[in-house]
Amino acid sequence: MAVKKVAVIGAGTMGNGITQVFAHNGFPVIMIDVKDEFLERGMAALDKSLSRLVKKEIIDEEGKKEIIGRIETSSNLKAAADADLVIEAVFESFDVKIDVFGKLDEICGDRTIFASNTSSISITAIGAKTKRPEKFIGMHFMNPVPVMKLVEIIRGLATDDETTKTVVELSEKLGKVPVEVNARRQLTLGIRW
Repeated sequence: MAVKKVAVIGAGTMGNGITQVFAHNGFPVIMIDVKDEFLERGMAALDKSLSRLVKKEIIDEEGKKEIIGRIETSSNLKAAADADLVIEAVFESFDVKIDVFGKLDEICGDRTIFASNTSSISITAIGAKTKRPEKFIGMHFMNPVPVMKLVEIIRGLATDDETTKTVVELSEKLGKVPVEVNARRQLTLGIRW
């Protein structure tokens, strides 16, 4: 499956970093959070990060404008409706995450892949609460996202091969190093079900 548009849920440190990486690599991104003030804070952090890249001459001012031009923000989850991939980066609460994905299940098309940036909650357990466990995967970026190369790809017990392949290839397109982590490995770490 080709991923052409990405939605990132959460504008905090991880969310704005994930948004930056996708936009920097040519993807249109919609960054969504519950309040406009959170989005403004996320965009300010993203702008500051890109300014550092300009200062280091990694990108120029025009490049910075192009990256920012690929980003939209919204405080409405419905803005994720046409995304091919939705990455959740909200705080580490099972109940909050399943609430977000439950709403997204009603908003997004059947082909949309759902990914969670969680490092501590079972991908299998979250995916089981959606209508698409086969299209649910962990995509755990390291902080700071624009700098760190490693991305853990956590396949839930129901995640299908196509979803895994799509997310691994996408991670490589972002210039990241995807490392597949088995859900069983995650469970041995004492992760909450």
